[in-house]
Amino acid sequence: MNANVIPISTLFIGLNGLVALGLSYLVVMERIKARVWHGESKQDVAMQPDPLSNPTAWVSTVERTSQRLTANTASDQGILQRKVRAHGNFTEYVPIALLFIIALEFMQAPVWLVWLLGGTLTVARGVYAWGVISTYGPSLGRAVGFFGTWFVYLIGASACVYYGVQGAL
Repeated sequence: MNANVIPISTLFIGLNGLVALGLSYLVVMERIKARVWHGESKQDVAMQPDPLSNPTAWVSTVERTSQRLTANTASDQGILQRKVRAHGNFTEYVPIALLFIIALEFMQAPVWLVWLLGGTLTVARGVYAWGVISTYGPSLGRAVGFFGTWFVYLIGASACVYYGVQGAL
């Protein structure tokens, strides 16, 4: 059995993978509830055929099952868009930040630095998603998540440049 040479990075890749899965689940469930299959609103897909107007047996089965899984409550008009953006923003920022963390762990940067960046990234992205989903516009969660992520980018990129130069000499 091989020893994991990057255990800290592996932990944060797994944790952030679970966050990504959770955000994806929120988007899918909101799409089912709102019956918006593409885009973020009914207007986005107004020119597309409605699969429920003349459903096949398969579409009918999926529709019945999916509607049983979602609460049939009035939907916030912008919630799907906010959930899509929280997921999209996560997938825009997290991969590069995880690469910083992996590279630094491989370069044998101080363990505290790898933990700091991984922990900050994970908390910041979770708080950001909560802030974007729960509130339209500026929010404390959005600000904390945004600045926490930029902290990871600034420190992670700078440390990668430093260790890259050190390794190249």
